[in-house]
Amino acid sequence: MIIKVLGPGCGNCKRLESNVAAALAESGVDATVEKVTDYAEIAGYGIASTPGLVIDDTVVMSGRVATVAEIFALLDATSQA
Repeated sequence: MIIKVLGPGCGNCKRLESNVAAALAESGVDATVEKVTDYAEIAGYGIASTPGLVIDDTVVMSGRVATVAEIFALLDATSQA
């Protein structure tokens, strides 16, 4: 599983990255986490506002910081698909 946190490195982006790490630790899911800060690459995902969260090349959330519980649920749903 590849998880991408999209954003320029703002406070919300850092909080999302931290929440992703916490959700991964809690879930035990094996994943690679990448930070995407390049505006052209972020725009390629079609999101209008950051931070964005991408799991296996699918945008699952944008424009807000997902909670650990929300990310955990997304990881669970994705890993069972």
